[in-house]
Amino acid sequence: MYVRFQSPKPNGRGTYPGVFGLVNGLAAQGRLSNAEERFRRENNAWYEANFTNPATVDPTVYDRSINPGAAAWFKLSAGHLMQRVPGYLAILAAHDVECVRLESVDPGRIIYEDDGQVVVVPHEIG
Repeated sequence: MYVRFQSPKPNGRGTYPGVFGLVNGLAAQGRLSNAEERFRRENNAWYEANFTNPATVDPTVYDRSINPGAAAWFKLSAGHLMQRVPGYLAILAAHDVECVRLESVDPGRIIYEDDGQVVVVPHEIG
């Protein structure tokens, strides 16, 4: 079983930004309070230290021409990696940014996998 937190609507590029991208987008727009920004920075740093960025293993994993619609999903067994997600969801809720939880046993064609996550190209695309 896999879990993903994402926007229910596609962005201008036709992709569905995940929870981290949504919060980072608010930060880039300067919309976060000091406390929210502190949470984002501290927790993004924790994820960088404790969670593999698939693009550092395979630089083409998110290349839209090679893997259209590629998206990362948590493995349900990696609950320790999802423990910080509620804080991100609280930030999104405070800014009226929708984010939905998706669960699937088969979210797409797996193009990357490690202990905590998979990156897939959704079946309807790939």
